[in-house]
Amino acid sequence: MAKLKASKKESLSFEERLEKALVADWEQPYKVPSNWVWTRLGEIGEIVTGSTPSKSNHAYYGGQFPFVKPADLDQGRYMSFASEYLSEEGKNVSRVIRKGSTSVCCIGSIGKSAYLSFEATTNQQINSIIPNINDLFIYYLTCSEYFIQELWKRSSATTISIINKGKMSEVTIPLPPLAEQQRIVDRIESLFCKLDEAKEKAQTALDSFENRKAAILHKAFTGELTAKWREENGVGLDSWVKTTLSKVTHEFKYGTSEKSDYSYLGMPVLRIPNITNDGIKFDDLKYLPHFDINEENQIHESDILIIRSNGSRELVGKCVLVPKLDQAYAYASFLIRIKLIANIIPKFIVSYLNSNDARNQMFKKAKSSAGINNINTKELGSITLNIPTHSEQTEIVLILDSIFEKEKQAKELASVIEKIDLMKKAILARAFRGELGTNDPSEESALELLKEILLKEQPKEKRVVKKQAIIPDNILKQFKTDLEEQVYRFIFENQNSTLNQILSCVSSSKHLDAMEMLTVLYEKGLIDEKNDLFFTV
Repeated sequence: MAKLKASKKESLSFEERLEKALVADWEQPYKVPSNWVWTRLGEIGEIVTGSTPSKSNHAYYGGQFPFVKPADLDQGRYMSFASEYLSEEGKNVSRVIRKGSTSVCCIGSIGKSAYLSFEATTNQQINSIIPNINDLFIYYLTCSEYFIQELWKRSSATTISIINKGKMSEVTIPLPPLAEQQRIVDRIESLFCKLDEAKEKAQTALDSFENRKAAILHKAFTGELTAKWREENGVGLDSWVKTTLSKVTHEFKYGTSEKSDYSYLGMPVLRIPNITNDGIKFDDLKYLPHFDINEENQIHESDILIIRSNGSRELVGKCVLVPKLDQAYAYASFLIRIKLIANIIPKFIVSYLNSNDARNQMFKKAKSSAGINNINTKELGSITLNIPTHSEQTEIVLILDSIFEKEKQAKELASVIEKIDLMKKAILARAFRGELGTNDPSEESALELLKEILLKEQPKEKRVVKKQAIIPDNILKQFKTDLEEQVYRFIFENQNSTLNQILSCVSSSKHLDAMEMLTVLYEKGLIDEKNDLFFTV
């Protein structure tokens, strides 16, 4: 099919290629200046999906050539390092991405992007854009809310969202004249520089508060904060009991996995976006199509809700105390509800779980798979903590409430930072609509630029059809079903395969059966799982 498409593209006349590259009026998402045009991402550059050199060949690793992974993309505009490096031998078996390209996460955290300030290669969770136009124009375009939403619209999901380079190539983008691209980049960077300076000052002040808060919480849960209170009340530190969260918990319970929607009229469902630093946020609710959730599966006052699964490591384990409610609420499956035993003050436990000591324990216990971080009830229950008497718990909560009244200032700083991030999004939105006041309508139309790009485009090499790999007879004899052989053959021919890639080789109706085959093959010792993400022979 790919060969057929390539041949068809090569057989098109220049006029036909140009017509195909231009986005029809009715497909254009919004209006742009008259000397801009709408085209597709794949027309103004090459999109390359990364790959991982065989981990079994240690000679490929440990050199100085950057091997970029999704976590590295958090560096954004100013990427200065990679989390892993390849040797020259590893570089030679990898696709080298030139300096000035933009790398975009295409699995899990879709849309996270970074500008490559050095030559590098990436793993298969990243698609890189090697542009034929202004490098930074493309980078900032990928940071825009419009572009990220377009990627999500085109993504597909089985166990995790993914967008391949074919669908990514089809994203419609605005194309200004080359000179205007540079002016847009200059204006964005000038405005962002001022915003970053303001954000840095606000962040420094917020960090100072957070550091003081962390120190106070440490004192609270080691007994130092209430040393004077114990002296006055004739209580010793030996009254504190070292225990685990499971021993002070009456019940851990996962939420409902039933679909909820903004259009439904049933029981409201609390989700991850409702769990904030300020407690539960009730103004962004989805609803079930019914009210048929019994009381034991609802939340109640003084329950604790904790996030158990998220792409962001920092969100996993974040928890809130349920306040007095005016109606019944269900809660989603990515949350865990905690009900405590008697004589344990819920606010004391919430304060502890949000402390650095508890968070560090969670980070060590949490597991990551395909970019998603998870913690289960067993791991939560194993968190260790020191519990004082009920009276001292009460005193600690009162002292913390009094100290953290000043937290309002910190919230204001956080609000400033959030507003700066929103301002950046607004600037990007205006930039790619031609609304930053930089466009010169007398300049030559971007249509001429697009024609130049198409004329320079070299015919792509014809793909060599890969012969079916020969599986040894002693392995073939071990397969009991055709599906078992099909799954093994895919992994055999495509080393370091992700779960989504494996499932793509079978129909959606057989996804569960294929996942069962992976377990069977693993138990037979025919395949191995690498880093909870890749399957290999």
